[in-house]
Amino acid sequence: MAVRSALFVPGSRSDRIPKALASGADAVIVDLEDAVEPAAKPAARQALVEFLDAHPEARVWVRVNDATTAWHEDDLAALRGKPGVAAIMLPKAESAAQVEHAGQGVPVVPIVETARGMVNLAEVAAAPGVALLAYGSLDYGVDLGLTPGTEAAAVLLDQARGQVLLHSRAAGLPAPLDGVHPDIADADGLRAMAARAGEMGFSGMLCIHPSQVETVHAALRPAQADIDWAQRVLAAARENGAGAFRFEGKMVDAPVLARARQVLSRAAVDAA
Repeated sequence: MAVRSALFVPGSRSDRIPKALASGADAVIVDLEDAVEPAAKPAARQALVEFLDAHPEARVWVRVNDATTAWHEDDLAALRGKPGVAAIMLPKAESAAQVEHAGQGVPVVPIVETARGMVNLAEVAAAPGVALLAYGSLDYGVDLGLTPGTEAAAVLLDQARGQVLLHSRAAGLPAPLDGVHPDIADADGLRAMAARAGEMGFSGMLCIHPSQVETVHAALRPAQADIDWAQRVLAAARENGAGAFRFEGKMVDAPVLARARQVLSRAAVDAA
């Protein structure tokens, strides 16, 4: 299943993990990195371990601290062998070696959010154990010194989105996740960002609040007119058999049929 929403919950608030798991998000990310201040990181790590031990049925992703920090190895050591860790989310991923070291049998979701990570994107995407890529647009903008909210910044951020999409496809990975919309109260902005991410080819977005999940899912669902078209064109293909044919005034061939199947897949409609 494509990941439409991956919801962050602070590692320092393990009491919020059950609510996050009940939010309807496709994945829940317990965050040991940005959401936890340095002095609280050991306690947050321990709280997560205790939660996983007490709730063996729970499955979460865990965003560990990045490979350059003093907490990285301790995070990985604490999580080794925990069946509740469905994936390791690796921030500021910049090399295949970092990805392989973080995984060691556990799927890894690298976050591409630095210039070095973007330059080395091909090797990061192709590293063994990568489940899918995520794009950290906020950190990437900071790393490049972009001015947030400007047209110039938007151009460069979209160029990077294109690279994440391109290398995901080239490496045979599922569609990647776009970055967060930081304004929790701005539902319209979130809806527009999620719809645009879907139009670009992203599977979904990273979310920072449970209230964002439903909005993202709704925005990613294809319009009913597109679903109806896809169902009609596939029905016509079954009637016409193999090869190209004329349908509603337009030619239909293999790429058009593939697009119709993609629409129905995104809409979770059975195309059979």
